[in-house]
Amino acid sequence: MDVAGYLELGRPMLALYIGGMGPHRDKGSNFYYELAVRYGFEEQAQRIQDAYLDGRKDEAAALVPAELLAGISLIGPEGLVAERLAALKESGVTTLNVSPLAATHADRVRLIEKVRDLAA
Repeated sequence: MDVAGYLELGRPMLALYIGGMGPHRDKGSNFYYELAVRYGFEEQAQRIQDAYLDGRKDEAAALVPAELLAGISLIGPEGLVAERLAALKESGVTTLNVSPLAATHADRVRLIEKVRDLAA
């Protein structure tokens, strides 16, 4: 399984959320920027936001830390996904937003069903 390749697909989205979903940190509130800061990525979040709001979206995406990508994703071998789901459940998480990565609709449905079964 190409975990790193799948994780890379999340970079542009995280750059958008951290950098572009709201005003600059000095002018207001951005939930996702603040969440990245709470996760321990304050310096990176600042750089992502500055680049994104300056129109340098590819640079902002490249600045997203691999550790953050891995930490918020359920990508990897089934055992790892099961462990992460159990930890989420134990912490009180009751709802997941899952975006399955697969070539066909049927395969995406199977992945959602697999996550559902692992989370049960």
